[in-house]
Amino acid sequence: MILKVMENTLPGTVFPLKNAQDLDVGINNVQNYTIYPNIHFHVLTRNGSEGRRYPALVLDKALDREEQPELRLTLVAIDGGAPPKSGTALVLIDVLDINDNAPEFVQPLYRAQILESSSLGSHVVTVSARDLDVGINGEVFYSFFYGDEEITRTFALNELTGEITIIRKLDFEKIVSYEVDIKASDGAGLSGKCTVIIQVVDINDNTPELTVASLTSSIPENSPETTIALFSVQDPDSGENGRMVCSIQEGIPFTLKPSVENFYKLVTEGPLDRENQAEYNVTITVTDMGTPRLKTQHNITVLVSDVNDNAPAFTQTSYTLFIQENNSPALHFGSVSATDRDAGANAQVTYSLLPPQDPNLPLDSLVSINADNGHLFALRALDFEALQAFEFRVGATDRGAPALSSQALVRVQVLDANDNAPFVLYPLQNGSAPCTELVPRAAEPGYLVSKVVAVDADSGQNAWLSYQLLKATEPGLFGVWAHNGEVRTARPLSERDAAKHRLLLLVRDNGEPPLSASVTLHVLLVDGFSQPYLPLPEAAAEAAPADPLTVYLMIALASVSSLFLFSVLAFIAVRLCRRSRAGWGGGGSVPEGHFPGHLVDVGGMGTLSQSYQYEVCLNGSSGTTSEFKFLKSVASNHLGSTNGVEENSNSVNGFGFN
Repeated sequence: MILKVMENTLPGTVFPLKNAQDLDVGINNVQNYTIYPNIHFHVLTRNGSEGRRYPALVLDKALDREEQPELRLTLVAIDGGAPPKSGTALVLIDVLDINDNAPEFVQPLYRAQILESSSLGSHVVTVSARDLDVGINGEVFYSFFYGDEEITRTFALNELTGEITIIRKLDFEKIVSYEVDIKASDGAGLSGKCTVIIQVVDINDNTPELTVASLTSSIPENSPETTIALFSVQDPDSGENGRMVCSIQEGIPFTLKPSVENFYKLVTEGPLDRENQAEYNVTITVTDMGTPRLKTQHNITVLVSDVNDNAPAFTQTSYTLFIQENNSPALHFGSVSATDRDAGANAQVTYSLLPPQDPNLPLDSLVSINADNGHLFALRALDFEALQAFEFRVGATDRGAPALSSQALVRVQVLDANDNAPFVLYPLQNGSAPCTELVPRAAEPGYLVSKVVAVDADSGQNAWLSYQLLKATEPGLFGVWAHNGEVRTARPLSERDAAKHRLLLLVRDNGEPPLSASVTLHVLLVDGFSQPYLPLPEAAAEAAPADPLTVYLMIALASVSSLFLFSVLAFIAVRLCRRSRAGWGGGGSVPEGHFPGHLVDVGGMGTLSQSYQYEVCLNGSSGTTSEFKFLKSVASNHLGSTNGVEENSNSVNGFGFN
């Protein structure tokens, strides 16, 4: 049996049931009805008109469909026989629903998080409400509890499923969280309410911001620790995304110091040097700690202004300049240069000549300097023979305040020009009686006749002298050595050779163009002299000390004068010998002995490389022979071997006079 009962039926309500059929009669027929389980109902047995008994259910306790939508009861019919018999029937009670339950959310408070970078339509959360009723009474519809414009513009709510999605971009920096009230309603008008807290999760989508409060773009060099800039930093993000770190690049003399909250100072670490670096580009980097890390960079240009802290510096501590003698006045012969590492007026250099250390040096009449560029000019023509070198100091001064200066030494070397012709010291060419050299006819080839002594006031290559025989009375009889001026016999003498010879010699220097001088040498061939006394070769004369040219000239002149005197004496002796061939008859006598005369090499001029000696011996006794000892070269061993000429002490025969 099926029995439909409204869940709001009041207790005591009677529900008639069908009766049981028993074929027996009387006491053996159905006597009673029971039902079980009997929590909500009990059975009431009623007697019919025909003696039949009819069961009826009586509601003892109100029904609740939400608790038990149906009841299954067993109805038992018992007869009165002995033994009693029974029969059963199933009673299905279908509890009919009424709208007695409002929708109820699973949880009254929902919490959800969503990234602020979520795309439109992203799921936020789904709310859920239940209604214990069925049918239209159990259908739930969702809606926002109140129509807040910000909520409805940002989120969408599915009225059937309760899903909340975003319909507008979220921004954590504008709204951190949303509180949304949701209503769930059934078809009959009952409703429930819940609250949804939507937390917007911050992402690192904002770069740090840097704001400069004050800035000093130029500072003087050598300044102590100086504040260049004061700036603040901020990041709208939160947490690690909003935590920032400030830094600058390495290798620059600056540092960052924190000030008040989120404020920093850019300061110098110490004095700056403009000469090392005049400009700095400082890059301030602000980095947050989010993922991924975002950063902001700000460039600051710092100019270092100049202070006059550097004196001018010459490119060289000393300069060596060369100028050719006989220069034209106002000749530019060199320059000095100084630089100043400072800038502007501090780097403008002015040049000047400083007073010379030698008070006798007329510097103002020799040299001038261009104050702007350091060019040096010779004010007059210089003479190497008068002034070979001089030195002075130049100064370089900047225009800073106070002015700084430095000095450099300038050495000027006057270069020799070939402006002096060779000067012949011997034989003398003074217009007096010519000098005659005596040569015995028995002289062998290579016999030293004489030596041309010459000097050149120039120096170096311009003073290198060479000798040449230009003209001779009898060509081929005499020759001159090109490098030392020695005139020697070139072949044996014979009786056919003329007694008198005139030799024209040329002395030439090695300059460009070469200059020259000529000298005439007279040679007289004689015979009848006794065997000359030729001393053994002696060591070369010790070289004269390197004295000035004037001393050399005096020594050479004295030597030549001595040689000339000895030559005159020898000539007189020969003439006297010829007049008195039969011998000397009680005439005056010349003391026996020799008169040495030495010519020494003059100061490296290359004009005299050997020493020479004349010896004259006259014997006044009758019947004996007088001796004249001719010119003899006393050469050093090595020089003799070099020239390849052997000096034979017996090369000249003696001649007797009566």
